[in-house]
Order: sequence, then C-alpha cells, then structure tokens
Amino acid sequence: MSDTEAVPARRRGKRPPQGEPVIDRALSLLEAFDATRRHLTLRELSLLSNIPVSTTLRLAGRLLDWGALERDEAGRYSIGLRLLEVASLAPRGHGLRHIALPFMSDLGAVTRQHVQLAVRDGLEATLVERLSAHRAVEVRYRIGGKMPLHATGMGLALLAFAPGEVQDELLARPLHSEPDKRLIPASAMRRTLAEVRRERVAIFRRTELETLVAVAAPVFDERDEAVAAIGVLLPEREAQPRRLTYAVRIAAQGISRALGAPSAASPPAPFTP
Repeated sequence: MSDTEAVPARRRGKRPPQGEPVIDRALSLLEAFDATRRHLTLRELSLLSNIPVSTTLRLAGRLLDWGALERDEAGRYSIGLRLLEVASLAPRGHGLRHIALPFMSDLGAVTRQHVQLAVRDGLEATLVERLSAHRAVEVRYRIGGKMPLHATGMGLALLAFAPGEVQDELLARPLHSEPDKRLIPASAMRRTLAEVRRERVAIFRRTELETLVAVAAPVFDERDEAVAAIGVLLPEREAQPRRLTYAVRIAAQGISRALGAPSAASPPAPFTP
C-alpha cells in the first residue's frame, strides 16, 4: 500500500462518501494491537488497519495526546494506560471483579493453581481476572482476551445459561474441539449444555503437553441471569473432581448471593459424577 494512497474526495463540512467515520478509523488503529503485537511502528499500524500512513500519523497523534496510545524512544506505538483507566470502570468487569476476588482467593488457596473469572461477550467469553499460584501451569488465554464458549470450562458454564437465541446462533456454526480440531455435532453440544445446566458446573479437559482440567460454574445476578463464570484450571494429575466441583460451586454461589441472586439462597446440591 502506498503512503500516498488516494482517499475519497471530501466536500466542505462532509466526510468522504465511501470513507469510514473518524472514530471507526481510530478504533481500527487500537484493534491492530493484540497479545502478539504489543509494539507497532507507524507503517505496521497503517498496514494492519488498512489506513493510509498520513492518516494513521494524524490519528495516532490524537490518540497519543489523549493517552490511548504511547510511543517509545524507537518511535513504536503501544496501548496507553488511559485505556486501562477507562476499562476499569466497566461494571461487568471492575464491579464484578471487586465482589469476586475474596471468593477467588479462597478458591486459589484450595487449588494452588489458576482461578479465573469470565463474562460472556456475544458469542465469546472475555477473561476479566485470574489469580495464579507460582507453580501454576502455563495458560493459553490472557486477562482481557477472548475465549471460545464451546471449548473452555468457563465458556461452557456461560453458554449453558445463555439465552436460547445465543445458543442457537452458535450451534448453527461448525464447532471444533481444541486443540485437535474435531467437528463437534450440535446434538452432542446440546447434551453437554443440558448436563451443565443440570449440575450447574462444567468440566472440560484439554490435552496439550499434558492434560489440563477446567472446572467452572455460572454466577447469577439479582434477575437470576448468568452474568459470569468462575473456574479453576489445573493438571489432571492434581485434579480431585468431587472436591473441586463442590468448591467451585460454593464460590459461584457466594458471588451470586453477593449480587442478589434469588437462586443463591439455598446450598448447592451434591455433585453427581
């Protein structure tokens, strides 16, 4: 792409007839960053956002002034702390996290591995918090990152209690297991979700260098709607399913009770293996 790439002619007071609004272009610059691209040059930003270099320079300057971007001595751009400041105000992240942290800490003392908290974001889950012990195994997803609903423990806990139209939309797509990429029949996924609803806990196993077990349970709000999931992740060799499922459900119920969920008033039923 040329630095002098043509842009649609602008009439005075009007934006280009086929151009994106300025806000969309600015968001495209921010979207160019991910876990593998934390620092980008001006040209990389331009290429990844498909925006001319001159426009990228102008927009990046505005984002720098506001604090959404930062620039190092080499001239590379990175996400600015102002975005973290703004993101901390999200009710589904910060408020929930504040309530959940004591329960997550208790659960971490039991498992001594990873304790995670996630919320559903459309057809994916977003990891909003993680507490990890020093000896915990390596994890795939970062805080703020997206997780598949159908192929993670917390994703299954969220999907099982998601509105019917959300389930139908996701199950209408080809779903593959991870990491082996086998096609999962929609009928099999519906049976899995029915089991999660019955037990109010999801158990998911992933085999990579070793088999990891994720145990997760839904968190409900005052309307008794699933607004989050709390889960643990640990090697299968250390997993004790009965103990873990009960501990995770107790933690989920405690958070739900703090959020005013009517269903959290009674103790969880014994887990059926």
